[in-house]
Amino acid sequence: MTKEKAQARREHLARMRADQKRKERRAALLMWGIGGLVIVVLVALVAVYVVNDRSAKSLSAAKTFNYKGSDHSWTKVSYKETPPVGGQHNFYWQNCGIYDKPIHNEHGVHSLEHGAVWITYRPDLPKAEVDKLKTLASADYMLLSPYPNLPSKIVASSWNHQIALDSAEDPRLPEFIKKYKQNPTTTPEYGASCSGGIGTTDEQPLPPPQGDTTQEPMPSTAPSS
Repeated sequence: MTKEKAQARREHLARMRADQKRKERRAALLMWGIGGLVIVVLVALVAVYVVNDRSAKSLSAAKTFNYKGSDHSWTKVSYKETPPVGGQHNFYWQNCGIYDKPIHNEHGVHSLEHGAVWITYRPDLPKAEVDKLKTLASADYMLLSPYPNLPSKIVASSWNHQIALDSAEDPRLPEFIKKYKQNPTTTPEYGASCSGGIGTTDEQPLPPPQGDTTQEPMPSTAPSS
């Protein structure tokens, strides 16, 4: 009986060990399964975030035009786009900066030719939105001004490129600025100054012809703001 009891005990311990190993394997498989599922979910969430982020910042809605540079005029110009994105413009460029009143199209377009991004907004845009735009426009080679009868709440323009927006919080706005401001491949006069030009608004008339009307005036001859 003693041998039989010992054998039974060994068999019982063997079954217990086998059961324990099976439980450990199931627990391990469960943990690996849960871990794998968590990884899959995290990867999927990151992928969705990246796709949504890229979609939100996509500039596919930006319009492209084909205006040539270096076409100057002292007279008023009729533009096809509102606001304009290129074409004939005044000999004086608009000093980059923030304006609380509309500026002449002819000066703004010249600044675009120098690589500026011109943000325009409807005069009735809420102050909080305007303040956000002012923060974005506080950098160099940036123009900001209200624009009556604008087709959208906000429009950002560079030479030959333009995008319409409904909010100053739109992530496409900083993307547009990053891509087109002082872009060496899209700026007709890349590196040209965005200061030393003219700082008046459209309350003042366009400047009269100055000297040689075939040459762009030197910044030192520009009227003061």
